[in-house]
Amino acid sequence: RKNHGMKINEIRELTDNELHEREMAERENLTRMTLSHAITPLDNPLTIREARKTIARIQTEIRSRQLKQQQSK
Repeated sequence: RKNHGMKINEIRELTDNELHEREMAERENLTRMTLSHAITPLDNPLTIREARKTIARIQTEIRSRQLKQQQSK
């Protein structure tokens, strides 16, 4: 089984700015895939699910960093 999404280790290595940029890019990609899938079905519809999970992983990392900053104050 191929995993096309980002792995959690890759996400943790990114800086805060890179995380936000990556989230925006992934959201754009997901929107594009969803729209094109509605018109002509994608070869592999599981890529939509994988994109959603990648966005969730990025958001989770952003949130955990926010919580760590609050605790360190």
